[in-house]
Amino acid sequence: MLARTILTFIFFTAISFSSFSQVSIIPEPVSLQQKGGVYNFKNGIVIGADASVKRIAESLKDKLSVTGLPITIVSPNEKADIKLSLNKTSNATIGKEGYQLTSSGNGVSITANEPAGLFYGVQTLLQLLPPAIESKTVVKNSSWSVPLVDITDYPRFGWRGLMFDISRHFFNKEQVKQYIDAMVKYKYNLLHLTLANDEGWRVEIKALPKLTSVGAWNVKRVGTFGNFIPPTDDEPRDYGGFLSQSDIKELVQYAKDRFINILPEIDVPGHSLAAIASYPELSCTPGADKYRVRSGEKIMEWPANGHFYALVDNTMCPANEKVYTFLDKVFTEVAQLFPFEYIHVGGDECAKNFWEKSPQILDLMKKENLKTMDEVQSYFEKRVEKIVESKGKKVIGWDEILEGGLAPNAAVMSWRGMKGGIEAAKMGHEVVMAPTTFAYLDYMQSDVMTEPPVYASLRLSKSYEFEPVPDGVNAKYIKGGQANLWTEQVYNIRQAEYMTWPRALAIAETVWSPKEKKNWNTFVPKVEEHFKRFDLAQTKYSPAMYDPDFKFKKNDKNEITVEMKTEVQGLAIHYSFDNSIPDNFYPQYSGAVSVPKDASTMKVITYRGDKPIGRLVVFPIAEMKKRAGVKDKT
Repeated sequence: MLARTILTFIFFTAISFSSFSQVSIIPEPVSLQQKGGVYNFKNGIVIGADASVKRIAESLKDKLSVTGLPITIVSPNEKADIKLSLNKTSNATIGKEGYQLTSSGNGVSITANEPAGLFYGVQTLLQLLPPAIESKTVVKNSSWSVPLVDITDYPRFGWRGLMFDISRHFFNKEQVKQYIDAMVKYKYNLLHLTLANDEGWRVEIKALPKLTSVGAWNVKRVGTFGNFIPPTDDEPRDYGGFLSQSDIKELVQYAKDRFINILPEIDVPGHSLAAIASYPELSCTPGADKYRVRSGEKIMEWPANGHFYALVDNTMCPANEKVYTFLDKVFTEVAQLFPFEYIHVGGDECAKNFWEKSPQILDLMKKENLKTMDEVQSYFEKRVEKIVESKGKKVIGWDEILEGGLAPNAAVMSWRGMKGGIEAAKMGHEVVMAPTTFAYLDYMQSDVMTEPPVYASLRLSKSYEFEPVPDGVNAKYIKGGQANLWTEQVYNIRQAEYMTWPRALAIAETVWSPKEKKNWNTFVPKVEEHFKRFDLAQTKYSPAMYDPDFKFKKNDKNEITVEMKTEVQGLAIHYSFDNSIPDNFYPQYSGAVSVPKDASTMKVITYRGDKPIGRLVVFPIAEMKKRAGVKDKT
């Protein structure tokens, strides 16, 4: 009898563990309890929802269509596999965007105070389903189930954003929708669209038609942005495009249906060459009528002191009243198109060397008692704030708007590290943290040997270290955080996806999950599970987290040594110096390696067990010498 009892216990324990799989939810919920077992969707899926959340139920139905099961929506009082319902009495704990999800032997229940919370609960439900839920086509002969869990979840911050620059290279409304579809899965609620820059004006302004007939088009160049040959006058300016006002309205509604606000950015007074090429009278500089929309040629120097030196005056003139008339027309239409409470006015990287020799600017300084060029920009920003506020909107700008004196009610988006955000918060201004240190998605994701060349790298593990509330800062002034994707080197939506994911997973967990719930060691395996979902969704992502970091040193004999490490634990690094391609039978890195005297190339690849997992990295020895500071004997 005892033996039979023990065998029975082992049998049922085995069944329990076989049906108990570790869930991989990103961002990590506030509270998650796994109960063991699963709820199976067998012959169909019934969704119970009332009219107030019908749109969410319909979107869930669309997503579940890949199961191949019949799906119906019924009233909330009927028996259902998935029930979506709003709380009759508000739950103060979960707030406006939180939810509670319970899966049991009776099915799945998602409750929330507001529809947004239900929507985020649905995103979690989809992550509880097998990765095949992300397939583009119906998945036949598959079983569908969710693990049994109790989840209570709500966001840490109200501002959870991604910035998508569609000005440097134009992305049309369908591509922006594609970007939105990816970000909502991870509970982002704000899309910051950069709509105007030196390379293009991307939003139709009916009162100023040249902004799109002239300003939206440049000469197509492919290669390394910033070093292109300047276009000749006879080259066709047919590369670019813009969003019509009907496109904008469609996008705003599309985003709203997914509980996303769109923040429009019109970058002024710098980065304004597309506007000046369209309306040269906006400039202080003689000869501006010869200016053209930038196609990626060099127009600025970047001295080590951080003060930008323009080769072409890409600034609007703060001393020119026509500029403020122009901006009034722009912000009138932008405010009508975008219902979000803020308009982003840029303010970054404004080169002032042309201002320094402008008689109009010098007269303005004398008239307004302005002592520095930073104060000239501050004068401009304060006037812009009044224009924007007259349209019923609030101003937010990059942290340069602090220099020379901040406009009275402006919010600050801190990009040059955390310093500007800290300063603004201590002045009592609202802050969104978006620092290069952790959140710049245009940076390379590993070494330049494997990545499209950009001037800096940002590894996934570094992004995961992002903490939007610095020590000593009152958290009430920190609205949240976001990651920024500038697109100088991003030519298409596939590359935009590659640069965004998986680093945007790290930022999503930072701005949603409780600080104490973040854990790199548990985050990595979740990311790997979500790579399977990206594959099925046909969303491109970077595998750079499997690539080693490299450090090159020289010894007292002027020889090179190589140190390597991986940010993902448990990987083996194999290498060769003999020009052959290494595999897991080649030498395994265990400590600093000396480079053989006559080697010309090092090749490196990472393995997990007996399977290659990283990309093949090829390092010319000449590059190693450069980084290590080794000089060849002559």
